[in-house]
Amino acid sequence: MAQKSPLEEIQQFAQDALAATPVIILGSGASAAHGIPGMEPLSAHLKGLALPSSWTANETTEWNAFVSALNSGRDLETALSSVRFEDRQTLFLADATRQLLLPADEAVFAKVIADRHCLPLTRLYRHLFSSTHKTIDVITPNYDRIAEYAADAGEFSHYVGFSYGYLQTRSKDPSTRIHHGTGQSRTVCVWKVHGSLDWFQDPSHQIIGARAFRENPIGYAPLMITPGVDKYRLAHNEPFRTILSCADVALDKARAYLCVGYGFNDTHVQAKLVERCNLNSIPLVVIAKALTPTAKSFLIGGQCRRYLALEDWHDGARAYTNTHPTGIELSGPAIWQFNEFLNLTLGDNT
Repeated sequence: MAQKSPLEEIQQFAQDALAATPVIILGSGASAAHGIPGMEPLSAHLKGLALPSSWTANETTEWNAFVSALNSGRDLETALSSVRFEDRQTLFLADATRQLLLPADEAVFAKVIADRHCLPLTRLYRHLFSSTHKTIDVITPNYDRIAEYAADAGEFSHYVGFSYGYLQTRSKDPSTRIHHGTGQSRTVCVWKVHGSLDWFQDPSHQIIGARAFRENPIGYAPLMITPGVDKYRLAHNEPFRTILSCADVALDKARAYLCVGYGFNDTHVQAKLVERCNLNSIPLVVIAKALTPTAKSFLIGGQCRRYLALEDWHDGARAYTNTHPTGIELSGPAIWQFNEFLNLTLGDNT
């Protein structure tokens, strides 16, 4: 039997990972590919905001210190970690983030209405549901609703830990599903560990989902965990504590992982993944425009026993595997891009 080429080996590894119905981890890069603003546009947006006149002098001073940190070249996460905001400053930050992201999110939805095949994620869902599986798990720190739109476009149900409908409340049972006749609908469970554009909370901590609202419902503030020191404190509150628990269960049961645009910079998501890739040799596939230093350190450092990582490289892609930890160059299609990756693994979609 002829020895396989590096590309054929990569193709086989990726196909085997998808055959295992992987847990999908979506990072900011997955959303950026569809026009959702990332950290740099958000930083620029925050620097230009007019501050509420009701803020105290101390609150204004603290915000200006944060802006100064951004102006000095610090990234958003580092700048926010250097300040300690009051609760209403944190709410102001979440609201400003939502106002920037929401129009871009709605633009993606408009594209989905015009073309049900525009999201590669829908194509992947269809492939994974061509088996007997009734549930796909998606874990994401992103606030946008691309994972949900992709499920809708494929005519699958989706579940985010809330009841169904325009006015949603938190589900008491994480196994809540829609049923058709006597059978469960094929469902994409989207575990949004940092919140969503359509989740809100009032001062008494009543939590709702309200998908039809462009503005915040009166008396409610966006329920989104933003970067910074408060991220770890707020993660212990509901609904995040339950969602993280559900995400951990999914990661514990996974037979493979597929990371799209994820930088391995969030301990809320990756702790269990890293542990299982190391101890249980669970196969991991990572595709990204550029692998972050954290991702490369995890992969190349030997903590992951079986992996494939793809990033942009000149006229093709650069691939890292457990047998080629320093990387190999692959000319041809940009298989680090989600749709091209699916062409490699599932066949040309043209």
